Formats: sequence, structure tokens, C-alpha cells
Amino acid sequence: MKKSVLLAAMTVVLFSCGGNKSEQAPRPAEDRIGSIVSTDLTTHAVYSASIQGRQDIAILPEIAGRLVELRVHEGQQVKKGQVLFVIDQVPFRAAVETAKANVQAAEAGVSAAELVYKSRQQLYADSIISEYDMLLAKNEWLSAKAGLAQAKAAQVIAENNLNYTEVKSPSDGVVGTLPLRVGAMVSPQMPQPLTTVSDNSTMYVYFSMTEAQMMSLLRQYGSPAQALQQMPDVALRLCDGTTYERAGRIETFSGVIDRQTGAVSVRAVFPNPDRLLLSGGSCDIVLPVEYKGVPVIPQEATYEIQNKIFVFRVIDGKAVSTMVSVTAVEDGKRYIVNEGLQAGERIILRGAGLVRDGEEVE
Repeated sequence: MKKSVLLAAMTVVLFSCGGNKSEQAPRPAEDRIGSIVSTDLTTHAVYSASIQGRQDIAILPEIAGRLVELRVHEGQQVKKGQVLFVIDQVPFRAAVETAKANVQAAEAGVSAAELVYKSRQQLYADSIISEYDMLLAKNEWLSAKAGLAQAKAAQVIAENNLNYTEVKSPSDGVVGTLPLRVGAMVSPQMPQPLTTVSDNSTMYVYFSMTEAQMMSLLRQYGSPAQALQQMPDVALRLCDGTTYERAGRIETFSGVIDRQTGAVSVRAVFPNPDRLLLSGGSCDIVLPVEYKGVPVIPQEATYEIQNKIFVFRVIDGKAVSTMVSVTAVEDGKRYIVNEGLQAGERIILRGAGLVRDGEEVE
């Protein structure tokens, strides 16, 4: 009986000593520890965007009349100056003939008034009439000349109105919808245009970036002008997931931050010789972002608390929790470290979620 009690007591002491030894010894790190290195890296930022033609011109008539011809169809490619619609020309041709007749009558009136004036000048020189009669004839001649100028101006207006009966395309482009048909009455005050001509040989793609993203670009390139000159070409991801075969360039920044959204409007331009891009379409802009000499760490070296990213630096054999600012690399496996770490520092590369702050690691 005494031997059994003594054996049990020795067993408890042995287990107790073994437990204390385990708690005092540093726990080996389950994953390897490594030093941070700097590298050059190109990643891609993706922005939702919308496509617009270089210019979408609403076609409205400049005179009122009845539509008598449609010389184009929807989706047709047209050239600058090509006739799209014809408005009834009969009343406008009559107006031109009337204006021409008025010019001829005014010219005859000028000639007659000039003859009278010259005759009065001679009579005045011979002291047959008074100066008043001579000046009165001169004023009538000048008045006739003014009437001729008015008649000529009316002729120009009439001829312009006749030209306006042929509604022409102001630029190269593609014809939009045609809501009206032959016989419809049209006027400059129409609530909707006859059609829209879209110049889509070159397409504008509009997207927005946040103020922080804009500031990052400015820090990288120095100024908006330098950024526009030095930024790499951008790609266009279409709505079906394919990438547009031609590269584009960022052409302008708005220069003004929207107070409601905190975003900056950006415009890129893409060539569209095959007319594959359509005005009004949606897409994504894929912008290459180049990083030079930046620290890169694996995502599994981090853990997150309340939307903040932390890593464990290894200092004097202990794990020290450190908050960092990072940018995700599109491979989904790495982070670019913006702030909080420097090249050469040692961190726990994997299993950060299993380590406690201040814990001793080997």
C-alpha cells in the first residue's frame, strides 16, 4: 500500500515537471521565416467603363417642311456632306425665283435713280435747280442702292433655305435610328432629331478612379501631363469577357474630383476601324500598373482584424504584430506592401493566424 502511494506521487511530479518545461520553451514556428525582398512588378487595375462615339451628332432640319426623301437607312456608313434627307423643295425654289426677280427690280431702280441724280447734278451746275433738288435726287439714288442690298440679302437667304432642304451629314459616321418616314412634317423645333450620326472611327471610353488611385498615379509620374505621356497602353475587356484586339491610350483626366462620389473622370481613346465597338456599350478598362522596387509578401503571411491587415515581424526571436498597407496582386497570392514593412525585415511567411503577438519563435 505504501509503495502504491509513493509511485503515484512520483508520477504526478514527473508529469508536472514535464508540463512546466513545455510552457517555458519557445514554440517552434510551424512555417518558415524569411526576409522581405524588393522586386519590380506589373499588375493590372480594372475599372468599369462605358463606350461613346467620338461625337454623336443629332441631325435636326434648319427649315420647316414636309419630308419627301430618306436617302439612308439605319446603321449605314455615311461621309461628311452626304445627303441624308430631302425636304419638299417646291416652295423654296419659288422663293429663290422671287428673290432673284426682286434683285433685278432693285438693280433697275438703282440705275434709274442714278440717272436722275446725275441729271440733277448737271442742272444744279447750270444753276437751273436748287441744291435741295440735287441732294434729294442723291438720297433717292442711295435709297435705291440700299434696297438692292436688301434684295440681294433676301436672295442669299432664299438660296440657303433651298440648300437646307437637303439635310446633309456634318461628319463621317454611322446613321442611327430613323424615327420619321416620308410625308412627316419637320422643323428646327422638333422634340427629337431626324437621326443621329455617330463618328465611331475612334471611340472614347469613360471610367472613373478614386482620389487615392489618382494621387498614386501623380506620385508615380509627377504630374497629370507626365502621366498622360508616360502611362502604358490600356486594354479593353468587352462585355462578353473577350479582350479588344487594339490597345488604347488614356487621353485626359477631368482634373476635378466629384464631391458626391470622390472620383475622377478619365477618358481613354481606342481606334475602331472595323466598327466593332458600338456607342453606348459597356466594358472594363484594364490599366497596367508598374511598381519599381516594392516589397512583396505572400497573402498567407497576413491576417485581418476589422478590415486591417497585419503581419508578424520577427524581432529578437519574438513575433511582433505590425499593421501594413497593401495592394493585392491579381494572382490572388501576393500583396504589394505600401507601408509598414521594408526590404530586409524578417517576417513569418505562412500561418500568421496561428501565431500570437509576442510569442517566441525559432
